[in-house]
Amino acid sequence: MVVGGGGREHALAWKIAQSPRIEKIYVAPGNTGTSLIAENLNLQPTDIEGLGRAAVSKGVDLAVVGPEVPLALGIVDHFDSLAIPTFGPTKAAARIESSKVFARDLMERNGIPCPKGAAFSSYPEAREYVRRQQPPIVIKADGLAAGKGTVIANSVREADKALSEIMQAKAFGSAGDKVTIDECVTGREVSLIAFTDGQTVSPMVPACDYKRIGDGDQGPNTGGMGSYSPPGFFPAEFAEEATNTVLLPAVRAMAREGIPYKGVLYAGLMVTDRELLALEFNARFGDPETQVILPLLSTDLVEILLAVIQGNLERLRMEWTTNACVGVVMASAGYPGKYETGYPIKGLDNVGEDLLVFHAGTRLGDDGQVYTDGGRVLTAVSIGKDMAEARARVYRNLPSIHFEGCQYRKDIALREIS
Repeated sequence: MVVGGGGREHALAWKIAQSPRIEKIYVAPGNTGTSLIAENLNLQPTDIEGLGRAAVSKGVDLAVVGPEVPLALGIVDHFDSLAIPTFGPTKAAARIESSKVFARDLMERNGIPCPKGAAFSSYPEAREYVRRQQPPIVIKADGLAAGKGTVIANSVREADKALSEIMQAKAFGSAGDKVTIDECVTGREVSLIAFTDGQTVSPMVPACDYKRIGDGDQGPNTGGMGSYSPPGFFPAEFAEEATNTVLLPAVRAMAREGIPYKGVLYAGLMVTDRELLALEFNARFGDPETQVILPLLSTDLVEILLAVIQGNLERLRMEWTTNACVGVVMASAGYPGKYETGYPIKGLDNVGEDLLVFHAGTRLGDDGQVYTDGGRVLTAVSIGKDMAEARARVYRNLPSIHFEGCQYRKDIALREIS
């Protein structure tokens, strides 16, 4: 059972389906794309009890959790109580993502390089701290905010406004009861995501994602408008350094504190002129990074998932291709603000063989037509021998797919070849 219904979960189901060990896949709730390779279940990722009952009744041997919210709600703990092997961290371990304050404290106490900053639960104290800082300032809501709880304030006035919206107006609900306030560091961001069984850490190929809605990183933040792997500015020695200074220390610190961490640990990193810093941790596969990472994995994903659960990751050698991969998110007009759904998607049957299409916000109508059903609708992905080829392939195929109001960035991976 794959829990979730986005592009990340379609990519996971797609990769899992390639394993000879797999007999049947369920995705809850899934989307049109997952329905082509699995059986969708009409259950939401937050319905922990319902998912557990379905997993038991259908004889699920392995569960994989995609989104962060069910992890924060304790789905792994519940499935463990039902004796269902589940890939993902426990509720306590998932705090490394569900609480920015917890993660900052963990990094500071264990010497993990991160931007200077502080955490606050008092609005007056946070406001007073901000007024002593030199902008720009990064303000983050403590809890989960669907990737939209971070504000980069370019003035004290902007920072005051952000604090008021987060802590007083509760723009993100209880997620804003606490905040972290960090110095704004500049450089290049990269996602280094790793498998870990609580002891061994095996990093995947690094990837870069694009948060802003518009070309040139303009406009509001989104859940991610595209990604590519691997970035040329982050060679193998950087990945090794990040593993040794960020990922391994975090996993070992959690173990020392009696919170063993198993699953995927995602480090959002900043590469500056002088150093490599950890900006934050996520407790799950990234979206849209997963869509460009898994196509480069040669090893059976199911074998990796089981090795993590069983604590045997050290015995498994993971292999990756030397290709490049580029993914472009196709979104509804108005996203990340208000948008309309229900528009027919044309051309899905006419794309080239060199294009993978991972569904996210889609639904299958009674007439057999695929319709838009979300903000991020599809992720179009291509592989190439190098970044230029991968990028050319994906953008060559994009015009074949169309729906009313479709928007996508034209500059994904452009910086790698220009």
